Amino acid sequence: MRRFFSAPLHFARPRVLAALASLCLGAAVASDALAAQSGFQSMTVAGEDPIPVLLFYPTSAAARPMPMGPWAVEAAPGAPADQALKGLIVLSHGTGGSEIGHHQLATGLASAGYLVASLRHPHDNWQDRSMVGSLRYFTERPAQASRVIDAVLANPAWAPRLPAGRIGALGHSAGGFTVLALAGAEALPQRAASHCRQVQDDPGFCSLARRTEGVSGAPAAPAAPATSAAPAVPSASAAAQPAPLRAADPRVKAIVALAPMAVVLSEASLAQVQVPARIYVAGQDRVLAGPYHGDFAARHIPGAQLIAVPQAGHFAFMSKPAMSMPSPAGDPAEDPAGFDRAAFQQRLLGEVVAFFDQQLR
Repeated sequence: MRRFFSAPLHFARPRVLAALASLCLGAAVASDALAAQSGFQSMTVAGEDPIPVLLFYPTSAAARPMPMGPWAVEAAPGAPADQALKGLIVLSHGTGGSEIGHHQLATGLASAGYLVASLRHPHDNWQDRSMVGSLRYFTERPAQASRVIDAVLANPAWAPRLPAGRIGALGHSAGGFTVLALAGAEALPQRAASHCRQVQDDPGFCSLARRTEGVSGAPAAPAAPATSAAPAVPSASAAAQPAPLRAADPRVKAIVALAPMAVVLSEASLAQVQVPARIYVAGQDRVLAGPYHGDFAARHIPGAQLIAVPQAGHFAFMSKPAMSMPSPAGDPAEDPAGFDRAAFQQRLLGEVVAFFDQQLR
């Protein structure tokens, strides 16, 4: 595990400095690439549970602010796409979220040359959380992301433009769990109940888990939107499901997990993850305590890059909505005192672009 901190560089070890230098160089290259614009169009992946997807892609057309719910997405709707693409990035939102909540990362990656497929997870989004509380949650979420990859690679408008083997995944909160699962990490849902009996300093995750305590297999009743919250986790029948739940997709070659929900993942499976992984943790996270989630995953994934953002809250990785959006997990429009989300989002975008540029080249 490689660890990076938002701290003065004279405290860093030489190999950390070298890695940071590489990222800074990549960020400079990404800055040039961002002179392009982002187009977008919608797509629906057919099936028993259709998956709404927003596709963001590089274009030379002029972008403009597009009001979409509580966000204004800077993009060119329906614009012609550039012929050359660096690769495909699938983007997974958190529990109770949407395909728009990370639009700045999506449009920034698109402007840098990537096709970004941002999906709305069926039965775990701001309108419908009926899958939350089910054991199916832990395999279905990554399976939905894999279905999106299937659809893009089968689409004659996009498949010929995508370089073979250049697929990455980016996810926040439960979306962070999703991309870790795509990379080969396996869920042991019973770990959640055990974890919450033993610790007192992960109250956000455990209070959300207790909302459906005792639920097993049957979906929880739909709840109010809990944008990017940790999922409620079944506990009563967990002992009857000792086998790890696997949903890996070998086509995914690099992942970025932002404040991921990870305590349910097995150490053994994390140790077997072979793809490059970059994991961010927020020092002021009141939803998912870093030591049990992002830190935990990074400790066990060989060569994982861990980036601590001491002043950030859980929602720092989302685009900031223009209005208050209270939820059981908190308000994604709020930040800890003194934290500049706009500046952080710019830095985050440069780092994420540089990471995928390096790992998917």
